[in-house]
Amino acid sequence: MYTLLKTEARAKRGRLITPHGVIETPVFMNVGTAAAIKGAVSTMDLKEIGCQVELSNTYHLHLRPGDQIIKQLGGIHKFMVWDRPVLTDSGGFQVFSLAALRKIKEEGVYFASHIDGRKIFMGPEESMVIQSNIASTIAMAFDECPPYPATREYMQASVDRTTRWLNRCVTKMDALNKQDDTINRAQMLFGINQGGTYHDIRIEHAKCLSEMDLAGYAIGGLAVGESHEAMYDVLEHVVPHLPVAKPTYLMGVGTPENILEAVERGVDFFDCVLPARNGRHAHVYTNQGKLNLLNARFETDDTPIDADCDCPACTAYSRAYIRHLFKAKEMLAMRLCVLHNLSFFNRLMREIRDALDAGDFKSYKKIKLSGFGK
Repeated sequence: MYTLLKTEARAKRGRLITPHGVIETPVFMNVGTAAAIKGAVSTMDLKEIGCQVELSNTYHLHLRPGDQIIKQLGGIHKFMVWDRPVLTDSGGFQVFSLAALRKIKEEGVYFASHIDGRKIFMGPEESMVIQSNIASTIAMAFDECPPYPATREYMQASVDRTTRWLNRCVTKMDALNKQDDTINRAQMLFGINQGGTYHDIRIEHAKCLSEMDLAGYAIGGLAVGESHEAMYDVLEHVVPHLPVAKPTYLMGVGTPENILEAVERGVDFFDCVLPARNGRHAHVYTNQGKLNLLNARFETDDTPIDADCDCPACTAYSRAYIRHLFKAKEMLAMRLCVLHNLSFFNRLMREIRDALDAGDFKSYKKIKLSGFGK
């Protein structure tokens, strides 16, 4: 159950009660694609840095180790030793982005595994079964991820198909949640709004989704090549047509600046691979902007990555030491930077929630962006 605690203009402060704990929103979900955060970060680490939700990938877990194996072992929470909420994406994005050869049919998508080339079929029902086997807290509907840019005709046909697929997802999940052998019989389903940068298609799709009374509503198909301004413009037009009393999730976004702008426009769920990916390449986030620790100017810098941060990296190690670790190709370098970046994002969300609680988000956003040099 989602409770809207407070609003400031369009910005939302909410709380989602799930079978695996409470999610305070706005929230950033830490991406563990294959049931692990890349960079040697454990679930115990995630708790220490304030992670509320872990996100894993249906496509990757279906291929390896296999969703049936995860079910046999008691579901993803037992499998990865994580007792807080887990969201699984539907696998649709990976099917459309990783599979070199794929064929889209009304029943679903035929594609070849990017791992071993074996032929696989995934449709709405298959995605729901896989996510039910994984036993995540929140499952995402199976949708088509259209390319960017796409013609209006292609986009409309794609969105219509996504709507038909969503209806099949709802029916299948309802059936799965009634089965005796289902691990999480209270699994929640979020639908996904698509439509590229065509405002009218997006809005009509949002209205259609809103009528289905789902547990939450995601906005997909953004951060795929369009400008930040185009993304914000879509949010301006679409978010008002999604239920304010339900979670609004902007998929695959984004940078700290993106998050602040999207919160102002009514979004309260986020995920992105950038914190971990950038950390693995020595790019770290601070309140003064992003730094590249490989730069020579950090060779003798004995200060922490960010003096305002209390993460395990900043409380013990210097920029100079972490730079040395990268130069020496020590795994600890990646681990420390990923920990720092995820801690930065989780702390950012806590600050956003506190600002909304205080009715001071607008001024907080202005101060934060000015610190980033924006």
